[in-house]
Amino acid sequence: MNTLQLHDIDACVFDAYGTLFDFNSAASAARDELGDDWQRLSDLWRLKQLQYTWLRGLAQHHADLWQVTGDALDFALGTLRIQEPVLRERLMNLYLQLSTYPEVPAMLRELKDRGMKLAILSNGSPPMLAAVVRNSGLDDAFDAVLSVEEVGVYKPHPSVYGLAAERLQIAPARICFLSSNGWDAYSAKAFGFKTIWCNRFGQAAERIPATPDGEIADLSALPAIVSR
Repeated sequence: MNTLQLHDIDACVFDAYGTLFDFNSAASAARDELGDDWQRLSDLWRLKQLQYTWLRGLAQHHADLWQVTGDALDFALGTLRIQEPVLRERLMNLYLQLSTYPEVPAMLRELKDRGMKLAILSNGSPPMLAAVVRNSGLDDAFDAVLSVEEVGVYKPHPSVYGLAAERLQIAPARICFLSSNGWDAYSAKAFGFKTIWCNRFGQAAERIPATPDGEIADLSALPAIVSR
């Protein structure tokens, strides 16, 4: 039985990629062309995508996540010695159609039925987020879909987390933030959110400020944890 309880929560704010949407589903859908390399390509693609957001932030060379995602895919394809422009285009289009994790639709419905405000706070560009939300049939689920493009810098910059509190008009301490990325969950906690790390991938704890309020294996447990 889950003993984690967070009270006085008015909104749940979710990271998108890896938290609500399965970034592996793009490469998996192209397994017929990638063969046994699909998982390695997916891992490289995701790792380099994150690295490029951090490097661009430090260097103050911002570009939106669509460009960063394409650059990361080019690195992954180059590493695997794959030179197929048609496959590259297919993979990029598949990134706009990522699958939700199985528990996500029912979890969102339950929270929404209880009057909880729901939002996405993501590195994704507005067109990317609009496409993946629409293609997942979640258009009516969220009160706000927030992109780092509004502040021009990627997570974990504090201004990104501040965007959610500002747009929802809710104090950070009354927002529960969910991310599958440990660094994101820890950084959101350091900002002032109540935070739950959705540790889908069994990662080790981070060594950065500050420790999330709790950890779950997937989002199915969330409705039993948060209350207003």
